[in-house]
Parts: sequence; structure tokens; C-alpha cells
Amino acid sequence: MDSTTIKAPRLILRPFREADIPTIVRLLQVPDIARTTLNIPYPYDEDKAREWLTFQQRAREAGTGYTFAIVRREDGRLVGAIDIRPNARHKKAEIGYWIGKPYWGRGYATEAARAIIRFGFETLGMNRIYALHFTDNPASGRVMQKAGMQFEGVLREDVQKGDAFQDHAVYAILRKDWAERRE
Repeated sequence: MDSTTIKAPRLILRPFREADIPTIVRLLQVPDIARTTLNIPYPYDEDKAREWLTFQQRAREAGTGYTFAIVRREDGRLVGAIDIRPNARHKKAEIGYWIGKPYWGRGYATEAARAIIRFGFETLGMNRIYALHFTDNPASGRVMQKAGMQFEGVLREDVQKGDAFQDHAVYAILRKDWAERRE
């Protein structure tokens, strides 16, 4: 699956490459992205991007995670990232994503989420796909809803980001629900 690409109407999801590092760094030099995600620090530099690329390549090789660059079909411009982390034993996977701030509000996250959900069910054989977002980031919840996921609840003070504990909203979609929507 190393060279897997996923096509969506306006986007292509493809593996990241070293040439993407300057764009990754530029897109992640925004405090709002670090504030709304668990594992993206601010400031973000080239060394962090290289470490991230190495980590995601190892996860892909081990089958524990598949991270894709979200690029526009029209011009090949990198606009963000999306990943899926399968748990083969339980046939479930978590997805996560970020979109560069200049591309917010254009439906790219929703389109990429729909594509990665399809990949999770069709290619990885998952039964359940879920996602989490900080409750103070309702826009991410709207993406999950538009991608077909259902709100399942809130995990109170689930993680610590900096000095504060954050609540996580949980959304999920089951294979049977996804299959019904496709018919």
C-alpha cells in the first residue's frame, strides 16, 4: 500500500514526499491549527516535518497508519493532511486531519474524510471508523457529520494539551450504515 493514492471529486490523497516539507511547514505555521489539534506544535519547523514524515512512513510500512497529503486535482497544490490508523484486532480505525488555514471553508476536509472512510471500509476492511475533535472546535464536528459520521458523545477532559485538559467529541460511522448510504 506504499504508493496508494485515493481519488475524490476535487482532490487526490497521496503519500507525502520530502518535497512537501516546505509546504507542510508553511501551512502549519499557524497558531489556530496547533490550538485545534492534539499533536501539532507551534511553532512548526522543518525538523518537526522531517520527523513526522519518518514516523508516518514507518507506520505505513507496519500497517498501523496511513497518512495522505490532500492535494487539489486542479493544480496539485497541497492543502492539508488526513490519516487513518487501523486497529486490525477490533476492525476499527481512527481518522484525523488538518487543513491549511487558507483552504478552510472550501469543503476539502469533508471530501477527504469521505474518501478516507471509503478506503477504510473497502481497502482496510474496517467495521467502524471514528474521529475525535476538541469540543471548542465545532467546525471539525461539522466535517465529521457531513462525512456521514454520527455524534456519539463527549469524553470529558480526555487529553492534556499544554497546561489544560481538553474534552473530545466522538463521531463514528459503521460499515453497515456507510453501505446503506451508498445504496
